[in-house]
Amino acid sequence: MDTRLEVIVIPVRDADRSAHFYKTLGWRMDADATVDDLRVVQLTPPGSQASVIFGLNVTTAVPGTADGMMLVVDDIDAARGELVEHGVDVSEVFHDAGGVFHHGGTAKRVPGPGADHASYGSFASFSDPDGNTWYLQEITTRLPGRVDPTTTTYTSTDDLEAALRRAAKAHGEHEARIGEADENWPAWYADYADYMVRERAGAELPT
Repeated sequence: MDTRLEVIVIPVRDADRSAHFYKTLGWRMDADATVDDLRVVQLTPPGSQASVIFGLNVTTAVPGTADGMMLVVDDIDAARGELVEHGVDVSEVFHDAGGVFHHGGTAKRVPGPGADHASYGSFASFSDPDGNTWYLQEITTRLPGRVDPTTTTYTSTDDLEAALRRAAKAHGEHEARIGEADENWPAWYADYADYMVRERAGAELPT
């Protein structure tokens, strides 16, 4: 059964103040409903399928204790600049000394983007009015298995080109296995979508 991440609940002191902050970032207001002593405010970042909820009596967490929430962007410099234009105090772009994911807080931060702006390696951070901490992470090429397997949508033309090259390499290996040129190559390439969907889903690849 699919279990899709839908909502993150963040603890805030003042729902109106938080709603104003997130709306200034361009987040879509989905709901603001009050029933008795419960208030639920839901917003969604641009391009995101997951949303955030805050309000009154929606969580027992202490306001400002949410840390490490991640917003994926295609261009971290542009995304950071956009937040700055909205008046948000954003850290400079950094990468981790270990070269993988970032350490918590500011430990082992190295100024500047990751080497060659490699996907998953460049970050910037900011906080909302309560101190809940968000991170921008630059991703331009997804690892296999991180895209909805029901679609062949790719995040960029470079990503699509790379996938087609991998499919072409796989076809070359197929010809090497059968020991001759594959005269039915048009049909093989007609199935390239299936190859890429399986690759993205982390499933067994066709041979």
